[in-house]
Amino acid sequence: MPAYLLVRMAAPNPELLKPYQLATPAVVARFGGRFIVRGGPVVTLEGPEEHRRIVVLEFPDLDKAKAFFASEEYAAARQLREGLAEAEIIAVDGFTATAT
Repeated sequence: MPAYLLVRMAAPNPELLKPYQLATPAVVARFGGRFIVRGGPVVTLEGPEEHRRIVVLEFPDLDKAKAFFASEEYAAARQLREGLAEAEIIAVDGFTATAT
């Protein structure tokens, strides 16, 4: 079952994140992942106004998502955003509908 990383990131100066943004796609792909959402306009439909950058990544399963996040490769990429952005990242199993 697919799993997803949901990211909300606040970066006062998004231009400084370019090296991080360039480093992450290869690491994501190495663990079978892909970007579903990578920034773009955010429209709050309910609840408190959301102003952070939203990123959604899909992985083949939760183990791959956790392995990506714990990898040395991602740790190196994460250092590129250290002090430049504050991130909230959660992993969640996807949903597979079953016939009833």
